This record gives sequence, C-alpha cells and structure tokens, in this order.
Amino acid sequence: MLQFRGLLMLSLLAVGGTVQEGPQRDSCMCGHPGIPGDPGHNGAPGRDGRDGARGDKGDQGPVGTCGTAGQDGSSGDKGEPGAAGSPGMKGRRGENGDRGFPGKMGPQGVPGLLGPKGQKGELGLPGPQGIKGEIGPQGPEGQQGDIGHQGEKGFPGPMGPTGRQGPKGEIGLQGQKGSIGYRGEKGTKGEVGEKGVPGDMPNIGKSAFSVGLTEHSKLPPVNTPIRFDKIIYNKQNHYDPQTGRFRCAIAGTYYFTYHITVYSRNVKVALIRNGERIIYTTDNYQSSEDQAGGGAVLHLQAGDKVWLQVTGGELFNGLFADEDDDTIFSGFLLFLD
Repeated sequence: MLQFRGLLMLSLLAVGGTVQEGPQRDSCMCGHPGIPGDPGHNGAPGRDGRDGARGDKGDQGPVGTCGTAGQDGSSGDKGEPGAAGSPGMKGRRGENGDRGFPGKMGPQGVPGLLGPKGQKGELGLPGPQGIKGEIGPQGPEGQQGDIGHQGEKGFPGPMGPTGRQGPKGEIGLQGQKGSIGYRGEKGTKGEVGEKGVPGDMPNIGKSAFSVGLTEHSKLPPVNTPIRFDKIIYNKQNHYDPQTGRFRCAIAGTYYFTYHITVYSRNVKVALIRNGERIIYTTDNYQSSEDQAGGGAVLHLQAGDKVWLQVTGGELFNGLFADEDDDTIFSGFLLFLD
C-alpha cells in the first residue's frame, strides 16, 4: 500500500511540472528551471485489491506430512438392506466334519407287511365247512370174536368182620424157663390155596388228546376255533376235529398246552374255555422260523369246551406246519373231582 501511494505522488508532481513549463516556453525560450513546488495532498485511496477478479488456479504444492489420525467418529445409523445380488458360482466342497453324537432313538416305526417265505407260496384260506352228511345204514352184525386172554389178578378184597371174642380163661401157673432148642429143618412148601374172590376195580377216569396242524390247515382263519386235523392221540374221542373243540366228559382238573411254529406272519392266540379267554400268547415274526408256546391248568365240569383260537386279525395267524415243523395242541386229565 505504501509503494502505491509513493507512485501516485510522483505522478502528480510530474503532471504539475509539465503544466508550469508550458507558458514559459511561449514567453522565454531560455529560462532556468523553477523551484520545485510543495508536494500535493494525498490522493484518495485506491480500490481494495480484494474486489478484483479471481486469478488462475496455481500449481499444486508438494504433499505435506501425514497428520495424526483423528478420533473414531460415532457409528452412523444402520442403512437399508441393499437389493439381493445375483448368486455367485458354487464353491468347492468343504472337508468332512467330525462325526456328531448319536441322536435320541426315534419312535418305533409301523411294522411293514411280512414278505412270503422263500420259494414256498402261502396256502390260501380254508373253504367253508361242508354240510354234515346223513348217517348211513347200520352194517350187518359181525361174527363172534375169540375169547380173550384172562385178565390180570384183581386187587384183594376187603377183610371180613372180626368174630365175637370168646370168654377169658383162668391164668395158669408159670412154668420153668426151658433151654433154647436147636433150629428145626425147613419144612416143605405148602400147596397153593384156593383163588380168592376178585375185588372191585377202582373207577379211574381217562381223558387225553394231542393233535396238530397239517399243510392244509396251517395259517388258520381268525376269531374261530383252530381245527387241528392231524390226530396224534384221541383214543377217548373227547376232541372233535370237525369243530376244533375239546369237550369235557369227566369232571376234574386238566392241563392244556400248545407248541407253535411261527412263520411268515406274527402270532397271537388265546386258550378259550366256554368262550372265555384264559391266556394269551403273542410272538412277533422276525426272520426264518420262530417258536412260541403256552399252557394252563383248568378245572372243568362235564360238558365244558376248550379250544385254541387266533385273535388280532389276519396278520397274526402265522401258525405254520410242514414235513419238518409242527404246531401241536394237547390236553389231559390230572385227577378227578
């Protein structure tokens, strides 16, 4: 600013000197220079340079030294999620992880249908029972048989009543004690006495049976008496193979038992007396052949009926029999009432 003012004063002085020399040149050609006049007053201050136009951008200066890192600013608000990008390429398969702990055992699944046995096909259900035929005419009377052998000796009869006691005699005098005699010789065997009267035979009741299934009666129908058609023992005919029921003819205590070969299906059977289910036996078929059994002691009155019956539906009638496997039902009298 001082330099600007100095230049301005010199310019004013130069203008003043020029004005004074004009007339002198007209009147006098050879005059001496006059005395310099007094300095003029300070001119008005010029315009502020800050009002001038902005100059061109200068060259970029050198990069300064890095300052200290500023403090972390506060976290901004969470932005809105962006649009889903396109899926990338499938990554490489990771390595197999460690084997986890075994989980809890799940509930047992519904048992599947049982497959057929090997090459043997299953036997179809037995047909309905036919109508009982009429009784045929009585055959001719046979010839008289030979006389049988003499029966075994019966039990001795009861002892007869004791006779009346005689009168008591008088007591005699006691004799002297004699010396011990020598042992006599063994006498001859006496003659056989007369045969006594046969005694009464005891009344011993007999009742027993043992029957089984065959190729034609295996896998029996459900909810009906099982008709065992293989007769092993049935001398008293107390078991009826047509109905599958044992009919009590002698009141007493009986023992019933059964042995079952299980194949191709589950088994659920019941021992029944007069329609009342006494015991159950259940066996779940796994593979190959299986065995099941049961038994019970029952008291029966004359006319009571006992039989074996499949319960639980068609999937529980796997009672099997063939040349190498048997299913048996037996019973016998233990003692009379």
